[in-house]
Amino acid sequence: MNRRTIVVEGPLAFHMRRIAAARRGETGVQIMTIPQMAARLAGGFTRPAQSQDLDPAIRDALEAGGFAELESIRHLPGMTRAVARTLAKIWLADLPLLERADQGARLADIAEIERRVRANLPKGVLTPRDLRDAAIIRLDNAPVVLGSVELDSVVNVAPVWRPLLQALNGVVPLAWRNPGATDINWFPGEITTDQRPTAGVMEVVSCANPRAEVVEALRWMRELIASGRAKPEQIAICATSVGEWDEHFLVLAADADLPLYFSHGVPALASREGQACAALADVLLNGLSQDRVRRLFSHAAGRSRALQDLPRSWALGLQAGAALFELDQWLRALDEASRLRTDGVDPRPILIPVLELLAQGPDAAEQAGAMLLETPARALWSEALRRAPSKALEFSLQELRLPDGRDAGACAVWCPANHLAAAPRPWVRLLGMTTRSWPRRAAEDPLIPSHVLSHGTLDPDPVTTQDRRAFQIITARASGGRALSRSRRNAQGGILSASPLIPQGAGVHALKRARIPSHAFSEADRLLARADEAAISPALTAANACWRDWRSPAITAHDGRVRADHPVIARAIDRVQSATSLRLMLRDPLAFVWRYALGWRSVAEDDQPLTLDARAYGELVHELLKRTVDTLEPRPGYSRAARHEIDAALTEAVTTVSTEWPLKRSVPPLLLWRHTVDAAAQLSLRALTLDEAFQPGTRSWTELTFGDTEGAVAAAGDLPWDPTTPVEIVGTKVRVNGSIDRLDLTAAGNAVRVSDYKTGVEPKRADQIVLGGGAELQRVIYAMAARQLLQDNPRVVARLIYLGNAEPRVYKLPDVDQAIADIAGHVTAASVLLRQGRALPGPDARENWNDFRLALPASPTLYFQVKQAALSRAFDDFARVWSCR
Repeated sequence: MNRRTIVVEGPLAFHMRRIAAARRGETGVQIMTIPQMAARLAGGFTRPAQSQDLDPAIRDALEAGGFAELESIRHLPGMTRAVARTLAKIWLADLPLLERADQGARLADIAEIERRVRANLPKGVLTPRDLRDAAIIRLDNAPVVLGSVELDSVVNVAPVWRPLLQALNGVVPLAWRNPGATDINWFPGEITTDQRPTAGVMEVVSCANPRAEVVEALRWMRELIASGRAKPEQIAICATSVGEWDEHFLVLAADADLPLYFSHGVPALASREGQACAALADVLLNGLSQDRVRRLFSHAAGRSRALQDLPRSWALGLQAGAALFELDQWLRALDEASRLRTDGVDPRPILIPVLELLAQGPDAAEQAGAMLLETPARALWSEALRRAPSKALEFSLQELRLPDGRDAGACAVWCPANHLAAAPRPWVRLLGMTTRSWPRRAAEDPLIPSHVLSHGTLDPDPVTTQDRRAFQIITARASGGRALSRSRRNAQGGILSASPLIPQGAGVHALKRARIPSHAFSEADRLLARADEAAISPALTAANACWRDWRSPAITAHDGRVRADHPVIARAIDRVQSATSLRLMLRDPLAFVWRYALGWRSVAEDDQPLTLDARAYGELVHELLKRTVDTLEPRPGYSRAARHEIDAALTEAVTTVSTEWPLKRSVPPLLLWRHTVDAAAQLSLRALTLDEAFQPGTRSWTELTFGDTEGAVAAAGDLPWDPTTPVEIVGTKVRVNGSIDRLDLTAAGNAVRVSDYKTGVEPKRADQIVLGGGAELQRVIYAMAARQLLQDNPRVVARLIYLGNAEPRVYKLPDVDQAIADIAGHVTAASVLLRQGRALPGPDARENWNDFRLALPASPTLYFQVKQAALSRAFDDFARVWSCR
């Protein structure tokens, strides 16, 4: 059997040549690149140096120091990569740096780095020049080891490998088929060129932006395949640098289910293993949090060494709203969760060592990867750490790529231009035909600029020459058809100019983004192109009806009109209401239906806010008040407590809340959290010291529950009433529940005072507020609950207290009975409105803080202008509630 060695260039050419050999039934053929051929000839365990070998060797060389010019920059980020690129240029150009070391301190430093790198490489791992010399020494073995050598469509041979090929010429048959370079006089072997078919028709198109280019490329690809003009393996799409289009191809090709092969690999983060690495990096770089840890454990539990035996219910008992940003918070939360568990499972022995490791941050990246990642993900993690320091994991993980699992011989290909130049296809589409990309500009080497060593000497085959050569080869061998595509603007909106490689006089077809294609690349694209099909799509029909209804001046189903006596709305009305739900019922009936009939909730936007929102801040103040008063009652009693006793109880409450709240909900970072608690404590102290005179024997309660018919709050013996007793709005069947901020009851039980604390800004004319247009209901509901639940019909005083001023302002409700009657009338009217099917947006829907703003049209101002007259007619007399005091 005659042995043959086929030399190829690039991963696409390697795969395609192997497929061709298999289809032809060739035997005795070995397909490899020139460095692999040199290593094969050098024998033993020799192999060419790869980045995983060079990077640690370069880092060690730089760490040794002692440089004349590079000493001050050797520790800068990216220095390892810059040195690797410079050395690659030197080696491929076959420059003997030791002979040039006397030409300046910079070259002497680079020469010293090269010497150290060669010494630091593992045994058997050689640089290109050393590998070439080792192969030349063993030329006598070439007939047996290599046999005949043929360079198949190799575009260009770097100067460092030319002496090896020249030496092989006298030992084995040597040929070069379809060379891409024009300067091949140095090649001593036989040169053959296949007869090239006539190049296909050239089409030049312009698109709106890079994403539009990808859409048009996939349409072009689908058209070729669907029409039968080309098979997938005959189609190629390329660009000089794929980064600008890569993500669009990844997403859109998957959506279209088109057979597209990524010769340069797919992003590692698009795989499950890559997402596991990303989850670990997120925890190490950004710190502990419940969301981040849960995401990491969803990947690692049962698959990694440290979490192999982690039970599925490990998070049982943890509060879902707790952020848990600190290790101490995790330890206390896990202790509390274990105390509440009833299944006998204790995950703490497994969790705590892992959390302690994660809390160390990027410094523990290597150990964390070994413990928390399975084998495939661990390989990615190690490669990311090799490429950059652990603090740069976010960027190094984004650069990692995995081989595409598709078959290159059965798919269209998306690839860099230099890959396609070594394995041309009949149908090609070149993207990014602008002055920025075709050709790219050759940049100066950062370590050896042109004034130190001429650019032509250091880089005899610059990127500009490579791009021009690739363009010539790809277009010349495209026998089926050639499409040159460019963007009119980049992704940032900047104007782009056409490439000088586009033939002069070629007509440019401007493709609009909204055009109707003859062949759609996906289902969504087809529906966009075919209005008749889109018209019968249920989803699009509903969306179109919604869009038209929102612009209609009449009230429609998409504005909140439903059939009368809808059972879902009836159930929402019949449920036990709160002050919050009643406010929505009165001021935004549509939001009431969304929240309490459909169960919609807004999503927290920030897992670690810098400040608490107004609602959470109010809850914090109420929590401090409740704990303080509970500490003082019944002895010595809040009404009898001295100032120092109130201060001590408040300090105890602050300490407890500061430690317990982070275990239950998201709080700001530690320093801001302490400041927030201190500010809330000041407001609480104002509220606690507001009333200096109490009647003897007066008892006080805070956060006093009423109407809890489900018994969620355990009844205590010293409460003034049973918290499970129902409370109804007088004259209606609507039940209410809630917690009274503060209740003071005289010893005789003949008078009671309820207080509603407000931590926000005092509104204008606060002394005139009764219901506040349906927005201030708590004070009236508190008074109503106290009147119904306390015996002997005591006199009720209801008040609003604004704590945000320098001095708290107190506003008493002038007529409690009239206020209760008013709220009963308004709630009855709202219930009738909803039961009639008029669940329409009210005044609160127009506010920026509306939790359901996302569900409204994108331009609420325009929407309410169009609907104003119809809404006024639909609400009719009910709208009077919004103007009441």
